[in-house]
Amino acid sequence: MTRLTGLPPIADAGTRLLVLGSFPGVASLRAQQYYGHPQNAFWKILGALWGLPLAQAAYAERVAALHARGLGVWDVYASCEREGSLDADIRGATLNDFAALRAACPRLEAIAHNGGESYRHARHTRALGLPVHRLPSTSPANAGWSFERKLEAWRGVLAAYGVA
Repeated sequence: MTRLTGLPPIADAGTRLLVLGSFPGVASLRAQQYYGHPQNAFWKILGALWGLPLAQAAYAERVAALHARGLGVWDVYASCEREGSLDADIRGATLNDFAALRAACPRLEAIAHNGGESYRHARHTRALGLPVHRLPSTSPANAGWSFERKLEAWRGVLAAYGVA
């Protein structure tokens, strides 16, 4: 199995809420962009919340919108072995250094896990002393939730921290 390395965090001193996925899929790693699969609802949800065409925007514009609103993005895993993109196929994963990121983000108020695989590591993020939330996965594999249902769940958490 191939050992893969994740993407660097999108976060800075102004980050108030950090969304943690599990690990980038094949399309995201290839593009070196978070949520790079066109069927992932992440950018569509944020676009709907912020009134911006993020799903069609250049990646640099997407990242700028995150920074402008205090929303950070990262993953729970720094590296892992996996063939394909499914979380269920992740093996030998190494966690990211959440404490180091916390130190770099003094305004961080909460962590939101994007999906169940990410949320499995909530005990590690709770150790930061911040509220931790579980959001429905934006992955196309989470077909049990409609876009509208995902949007409302995300709206509630992002609004609570002033980033919706």
